[in-house]
Amino acid sequence: MKDKLKLGLFGYGIVGQGLHDVLNSNNGLRAEIVKICVKDKSKKRRIPMDYFTYDKNDLLNDPKINLIVELIDDADEAYSIVTTAMKHGKDVVTANKKMVAEHLQELVELQEETQTSFLYEASTCGSIPIIRNLEEYYDNELLYSVRGIFNGSSNFILSKMFNDGNEYADVLKEAQELGFAETDPSLDVDGIDAKYKLVIITLHAYGLFIDPDAVFTLGISKISKYDINYAREKGFKIKLVPTVTKLNDTDIGMFVLPRFISSGKYLYNVDYEYNGVVAEAAFSDKQFFYGKGAGGHPTGSAVLSDISACTYDYKYEYKKKNQHSVRRYSTDMLVEIYLRYYQKYDIEDIKFQSVSEYYYGNNHNYLIGVINLKDLISIQEKLKTRDIFIVNTGRKFD
Repeated sequence: MKDKLKLGLFGYGIVGQGLHDVLNSNNGLRAEIVKICVKDKSKKRRIPMDYFTYDKNDLLNDPKINLIVELIDDADEAYSIVTTAMKHGKDVVTANKKMVAEHLQELVELQEETQTSFLYEASTCGSIPIIRNLEEYYDNELLYSVRGIFNGSSNFILSKMFNDGNEYADVLKEAQELGFAETDPSLDVDGIDAKYKLVIITLHAYGLFIDPDAVFTLGISKISKYDINYAREKGFKIKLVPTVTKLNDTDIGMFVLPRFISSGKYLYNVDYEYNGVVAEAAFSDKQFFYGKGAGGHPTGSAVLSDISACTYDYKYEYKKKNQHSVRRYSTDMLVEIYLRYYQKYDIEDIKFQSVSEYYYGNNHNYLIGVINLKDLISIQEKLKTRDIFIVNTGRKFD
């Protein structure tokens, strides 16, 4: 156990300031911020400027600092900071899901090589401690699936459209004004942020390293009032739900798609910037985790939990990886989808195995049918250019 943690903090934005608040309100944690590295020299700060530096080496080369907390937006720079810190024997806590997901296997191996702690609870679902639960509570549990609402920005947009009847463009603008969505919102609304989080969760749930580019991902940017109206008429809400599921004894499947959620399901009432995770297991059945998925204090609390864990040298053990029970990520799985479209040529190369419902209207068309995920993956880039919207109905197939 460490006597005291001396923190070098990278980034002092919303999460960095939130962490500072929750750290200052905690009297039991033996940790203090020694130095904070930021980029903007002209920005006014709410704490004395003596805390700040603009040279990352002031933190990475300081022998007094034994824990690096990385909270910046730039994934490439974050990777450089994190790898350098571990090579210098410093523990690392990060919230950068893109950096973690794209370099996960390398970073895990570097942690083992350097015997440092590399923790990233805040990279997945804000204040929800899903990684620690997968590591500790479900370490020997047979998981059937893990799914949920992992992105607060897209959930805010979908909630406002459904509850208030507003158009997508208007709600997106509101989300940007409130700070829930960036000026370029594609990371959130196209499902990319959720995909990174799914890749991280999959390692802890099933023990496999997955290339994010291999995961079928379609977001909510093409949603229309027709899709919202269909969901409302059928008693559903539409949520963006990343899903990883066990297909058989050795294989898992995964994807990021909007999903119809009925009123009796856990995720139905997860609205606005909140996140929710459903873990379905053989013995503990379904369990539901709920909490704020964004914001300085909720995410800061997750970072604080990792900092606290570093006081007793906690490391992820990756128990599912070491069990080798799941061996392969497969895209050969059946999914039932709702597909709304306008032009017939937009669906001509989509290979449905069966279709159970058609609708042809003056303003839009839709169909519901079963398709193999690998066939969707083969045309994924084409689908992104078309004015169509796809929703997973949630029905299961053997």
